[in-house]
Amino acid sequence: MQKYAIEFLGTLFLAFVVLATGNYLAIGAALVVGLLLANGAYNPAAYNPAVAFSLYLNGTLTASTTGGYIVAELLGGLAAYGLYKLVYKR
Repeated sequence: MQKYAIEFLGTLFLAFVVLATGNYLAIGAALVVGLLLANGAYNPAAYNPAVAFSLYLNGTLTASTTGGYIVAELLGGLAAYGLYKLVYKR
């Protein structure tokens, strides 16, 4: 369950930074922070459904874990959009 929470929070943070700034340096820094949060040896962070699927194809993730990752990432992206709309009132 912790790995799905990390995927959700990492995706939320990354997507919010993308929406709020659009600055490539800020996006890169957000990705680094997300990867540090994931602690790569414990949890192969994807933060993107396409990356999660590619990790499944190369055998890093199981089918059930991949499904959980994709759901967590989609929910994280939706939460980021909701937070963006709330913060910036657009």
